[in-house]
Amino acid sequence: MSKLRVGVIGAGSISEFHFKGYAQHPDVEIVAVCDLNEERARAKATEFGASKVYTSVAEFLRDEAIDAVSVCTWNNTHAENSIAALKAGKHVLVEKPLCRTVEEALAIQEAVQESGKILQIGYVRRFGTNTKVLKKFIDAGELGEIYYAKASCLRRLGNPGGWFSDIQRSGGGPLIDLGVHVIDLCWYLMGKPKVKSVTGNTYNKLGNRGHIENFSFYQAADYDANHNTIEDMANALIRFENGASLAVDVSFTLHAKQEELAVKLYGDKGGAEVEPELAIVSEKHNTMLNITPQIDELSFDFEKGFASEVAHFVETCLGREETICPVEDGVEMLKILCGIYESSRTGKEVIYEAEKVLN
Repeated sequence: MSKLRVGVIGAGSISEFHFKGYAQHPDVEIVAVCDLNEERARAKATEFGASKVYTSVAEFLRDEAIDAVSVCTWNNTHAENSIAALKAGKHVLVEKPLCRTVEEALAIQEAVQESGKILQIGYVRRFGTNTKVLKKFIDAGELGEIYYAKASCLRRLGNPGGWFSDIQRSGGGPLIDLGVHVIDLCWYLMGKPKVKSVTGNTYNKLGNRGHIENFSFYQAADYDANHNTIEDMANALIRFENGASLAVDVSFTLHAKQEELAVKLYGDKGGAEVEPELAIVSEKHNTMLNITPQIDELSFDFEKGFASEVAHFVETCLGREETICPVEDGVEMLKILCGIYESSRTGKEVIYEAEKVLN
């Protein structure tokens, strides 16, 4: 295969970063765009040189000129679109979250195994320069055993409305939209330990806060402050089989002084902050050290991260690399996310059975 021929399902805001990533890769040809809104699909096709436009996913997937697809649709269609694409013989890059439930995740995993095709999940923060640099330090044992991590992604007035605030389409609020990023980032850097138990809380106190004035924020195309069926805020403590733990809190709306993004890891030989800026903490000659790497981006660069993510997907499809975001990671993440929602609903800790090891 000299060039990977790709198509994109869903021409909304997040698709822009997929299109740009594909357009930058020398071994990619963008051939088709599919969206329920034909005008929006045609606009993207014109901008990025795609020759075909579809409003039907089924018809789009019957196109044999398409080798691989990006799924950039509402969360409630991630599973059906990914499974249909795999069955149609296409490789798949699906936006996070993989889907809404563990059952959907397992169905996608089965489809991947049956199809023999590649499915990569859009855990884009794994592709940030700060993450990739820190991963090298961790893999070399510089932090030792990472036994604790904590992550916060707090917005004061950041509910985008539209499908984001419709639980039927989104599957949840800041936990499944923002939490999936920071939980995955910690979990990935911790070595992806198996989840043992989850205790969590979700809160519905503030709504969309559509009455607030003099403060700008991102709004979905179909923003409606009167429709909101998702949580404002969530927190959780996640325990893993290896004894490590992860504390997390996320919000769309919160009476906070300022926005907060912080990701921190602690090991028995050293520690690190990934966000807001990469820093490594160590000790030498009985002295504690704060180390700041000299790199282009100490924080996550959104566009470069997506370009790297898309390039990695292309390379895996062309057989040059092995994906670092396989479907199995999505299954484990859905266990964590759904466990937090379940714990909040029942007021109890959710405990997972340890996987049986066969001799």
